[in-house]
Amino acid sequence: MDYTITLTDTEKKSMEYLTADVDEWITNAATNRARIAKEEILALNTAHCNANSIAIAVGEDAQVTQAYTLGVVKTAAQVESERTDPS
Repeated sequence: MDYTITLTDTEKKSMEYLTADVDEWITNAATNRARIAKEEILALNTAHCNANSIAIAVGEDAQVTQAYTLGVVKTAAQVESERTDPS
């Protein structure tokens, strides 16, 4: 999936101060953070499945999907929506 961001000239110059390749740095930051979130989801899903005698899906992609399907995790948007509108 592709995402596009827009930096001001000052933000671009600031990023160039810390990295030779701004696009590579941004991509690395996003993919690494996604990796950390995936590891958290996998751990939560495994714990939930083990505690409830549920067969764990095969493969990381399937396990992340299973965690959402079982309600082990929610999107940040869902959590925010529930927080602001608890009805």
